[in-house]
Amino acid sequence: MPESSQFSLLGQRRFLPYFVTQFLGALNDNIFRNGLIILVAFQGVVLLDMQPAQLTNVAAALFIVPYFIFSATAGQLADKYEKSLLFRRIKLFEIALMLIASAALVTESYILLLLVLFLMGFQSTLFGPVKFAYLPQNLSNRELVGGNALVEAGTYIAIIIGLIVGGVAVALDPDRQFLLSGCLIVVALFGYLASRSIPTTPAVDPGLQINWNAASETIRIIGFARRERSVFLSIMGISWFWFFGTVMTVQLPGYTKEILFGTEIITTCLLVAFAVGVGLGSLLCERLSRHRIELGLVPFGSIGLSLFAVDLFFAQPAPAATAVSNVAEFLARPGSLRVLFDLTMIGAFGGIFSVPLYALIQHRTERKHLSRVIAANNIINSIFMVLASLLAIVLLGAGLSIPQLFVVLAILNGVVAIYIYSLLPEFLLRFLAWIIINVFYRVRLSGVDRVPEHGPAIVVCNHVSYMDPILLAGCLKRPMRFVTYYKVFETPVLNAIFRHAKAIPIASASEDEAMMEAAFEAIDAELADGNVVCIFPEGGITYDGEIQRFRPGIERVLERRPVPVVPVSLGRLWGSWFSRRRDGGLKKIPGRLFARVPVSVGMPVAGRRATAPGLELLVRTLRGDER
Repeated sequence: MPESSQFSLLGQRRFLPYFVTQFLGALNDNIFRNGLIILVAFQGVVLLDMQPAQLTNVAAALFIVPYFIFSATAGQLADKYEKSLLFRRIKLFEIALMLIASAALVTESYILLLLVLFLMGFQSTLFGPVKFAYLPQNLSNRELVGGNALVEAGTYIAIIIGLIVGGVAVALDPDRQFLLSGCLIVVALFGYLASRSIPTTPAVDPGLQINWNAASETIRIIGFARRERSVFLSIMGISWFWFFGTVMTVQLPGYTKEILFGTEIITTCLLVAFAVGVGLGSLLCERLSRHRIELGLVPFGSIGLSLFAVDLFFAQPAPAATAVSNVAEFLARPGSLRVLFDLTMIGAFGGIFSVPLYALIQHRTERKHLSRVIAANNIINSIFMVLASLLAIVLLGAGLSIPQLFVVLAILNGVVAIYIYSLLPEFLLRFLAWIIINVFYRVRLSGVDRVPEHGPAIVVCNHVSYMDPILLAGCLKRPMRFVTYYKVFETPVLNAIFRHAKAIPIASASEDEAMMEAAFEAIDAELADGNVVCIFPEGGITYDGEIQRFRPGIERVLERRPVPVVPVSLGRLWGSWFSRRRDGGLKKIPGRLFARVPVSVGMPVAGRRATAPGLELLVRTLRGDER
């Protein structure tokens, strides 16, 4: 049965009103901020002895500061109260803010506008945990990637429209700002109306006692985020993308002026290219991941970020020879299309990088603490954004040009990526599996939802090739510990992969009884921790493509810990380059490269009823005649 597209969510009440609400909220933020920045920059506003350039930086800081102060409280509120109620009240607060902002715009009260900007940052701080914690309560795990992709794409589309509407509204009515005021109020009203259709979403921790001490609660919620290592590293990865994106986008006005010799309209064009890229990359995630939380896309995204950041340097390494005053002149100049393409691709790979991380946080965080973990994510994001600005100031002050700063950022991205993937090899291993599945084979999946989402389980599978563990790791949702014959485990190159994957080497009693006993202990320990262990009960790779007798070791494991057993079969890998000949060697290239490989998952079998012959029969039945 074909998977429904992520766009089908836009026709469902559990998603559409929520999507419209968050879209209009992001739109209003950007209309207001861009309109205010243009007013400050082009109306020559001087406030508290600060020049326009200083005021712009102060405005940016005022919007970020509430994330530090109020995120911990916002996370608690989102866990304690029903979410549709919170959405409506936050949108009512937005309407009040827009009415105040309109009065301030008409009366040219810029101090009041800065206060409104601070309060909008506060409103966004309240909105963030509710926005992301809503999704896993209303979408299935298979819809999380698509839902997050639509939210990410919608946010960046809102940024584009907000940039345009804010700028145009100020330009058409530069004296009284009635048009800008009207836009802000109308968008806020429609956002509230949309929020009224969001379905009831129960509180996950209604008995929670609010801790109003922001400092102690911030430490506490960061502790929640650190409980699951993959969640915390995902937060660090998202924060790094915010760091990367902040350095990149904040430099675009200077890059336009000093390197491209362009005007404000060219800066807007570059920002639009970046935003369009993030939207496109986000929407691609669902197709690339096959409706799963595919961590293999994260390294793919980080590689693209570095490659295109470096290429952006080569696209225009030195100041242009001629100035341009409009988009047509800019596009006609050699190298300009390459600049726009690089920024679009940086945005696209950023979307591919970040969407799976958001989905993983929502999936692996305990539901009771999810909003607070999202709040911790917002705090760390804000810290990284401030650090990004400081790094840019230091490096540019040291004499680097903006294109050179892009190269430094690309190198830093590579270093950070390697560090994160060394701490959590699951990212890199899933990337390797994703590449193999999508490049070397055409995998057909069947029954993958039959692997239990939580708790210990054993996967048993026929063993056809050296690629079997990587294929299974890429096809099945949960990370697995593979039990591997020690001679294969010690194979050069494969050894590094197996060690990173925390595979369990095993030998027969006649070869090394101590290693065999250690392997059984390790298997039991993994199951006791609630993990999935994959065993190839044949004891080795087939020499003739036929399924060999399942050995009784699986029964010994189940006697000690009778967990569910999931039978899996691999087909059409026999004869591939990574399978064996009868003499034990590898098959010759190309040996069934790009073959259609069926991966079939059967119904779980209760551990107390599972036997080696019975599991062998199930795997044979699943595979059928597809050797």
